[in-house]
Amino acid sequence: MSRRLPTFIAFSLLATPATSAQASAADFHPTTGGKTPAARSKGFASGEVIVKFEGQRFGRAVALPPRVGVRQAASALRRSPRVAYAVPNFIATASAKAAVAAADIPNDPGNISVPRDPPGAWVLKQWNFLPWTGMGTPELPTSPGGIDAPGAWENLAAVGRRGAKGVTVAVLDTGIAYRAKGSRFRRSPDFASKQFVDGYDFVDEDKLPLDENGHGTHVAGTIGEKNDNGVGLTGLAFGAKLMPVRVLDRHGRGEADDIAAGIRFAASNGADVINMSFNFGCGKAVPDIDDALRLAYRRGVVTVASVGNLGSETCVSPPATGPHVIGVGGSTEGGCLGGYSLGGKGVDVVAPGGGAPIVGCSSVLADPIYQVTLKAGSTRRFGIPGNYVGTSMAAAHVAAAAAMTIAAGVVGPAKKSRGRVGAVTRRLRATARSLGLPAIQQGAGLIDLARATDQALRGKRR
Repeated sequence: MSRRLPTFIAFSLLATPATSAQASAADFHPTTGGKTPAARSKGFASGEVIVKFEGQRFGRAVALPPRVGVRQAASALRRSPRVAYAVPNFIATASAKAAVAAADIPNDPGNISVPRDPPGAWVLKQWNFLPWTGMGTPELPTSPGGIDAPGAWENLAAVGRRGAKGVTVAVLDTGIAYRAKGSRFRRSPDFASKQFVDGYDFVDEDKLPLDENGHGTHVAGTIGEKNDNGVGLTGLAFGAKLMPVRVLDRHGRGEADDIAAGIRFAASNGADVINMSFNFGCGKAVPDIDDALRLAYRRGVVTVASVGNLGSETCVSPPATGPHVIGVGGSTEGGCLGGYSLGGKGVDVVAPGGGAPIVGCSSVLADPIYQVTLKAGSTRRFGIPGNYVGTSMAAAHVAAAAAMTIAAGVVGPAKKSRGRVGAVTRRLRATARSLGLPAIQQGAGLIDLARATDQALRGKRR
């Protein structure tokens, strides 16, 4: 990639017998230099390492000479006093298993087909957005797993910031179907062109971070799909601006250096919140990601990440464990912890991720998270699939919640600062409702958007 440092730097530090490394056929393809399936299965990119030299602000990807293995090179480079850290360019994977005023209830019909369902039928699918207390009505029923988005929409309308207007959320993912391009790409019918700010594609190195997978469009839909437009479903922070930043490829995999660059880009270009619905492997050290997260924190940007899914990961893993990141586990339609949701010290809160609950839960309700996104294998056809479950989906809810909390003005001045990051985190935790589980499983509990955005609860803890 264009950001790679010259190969001679690696040569100069690996030239002595004490630091030389044997070739690894799995790490480097002798004909193309490309990443082989074996290298990808190890969880890092071939032919390069991430190195931060003393005196540099950030780590950079360094190309390795032929016949030099990644792990051996990283180990050798760490012996140099000139090197602050040297690690493989690890690969992350998307974390998904494949009383309100009537005026604040959207008219979205719940599908994008013809004939359409009646206005307001989104409530039949989006259990995750519904109130969880009260009597409920046919127009606005309740759901045990809901987070009361309508209550939050009413709170935001009262302060003139409908749908988190004025806040920008960066979606670091597989891209977003945010615009059309030629005959191959189409914009999602439930997005509007004016709701996006300029982003970047760190996979293909261009300014068109278009989705080739569907995961990023689904995540972005939960955060900010348009409401009350008579199309499809609803988004939470529907008035916010979305910044598409592509750091995962069409297979949902992304390299650490691209992700770090994406975080820095978002933090430097006006993002208030960054969503990261992906995870590295259990126990992986990704110092370049941590450096980028610290930059975001210094600039007052709230960072949110999925904690990972049982079966894909084995423990709560980066970036959820990174500095100042809100780590998010997944909950179900029945208001239980998702059976896939990993537990550990990195769990701050849980949010709807859908799917089956943990053993012992009193409710077997297990609907997925519905949102408009690309149909499988297409970049121009859209649907509302029923197979999106996991902490990826949960993180999107919390990124939107952070945006709505900022817009509501309940965490102090809107000026960006490190203090705002801590204030938003504390607010979401303080207003969450317990699921009756240990903190290592649920963190502070299931987020409650109406409480988080309520001016009457400003400065109060639950």
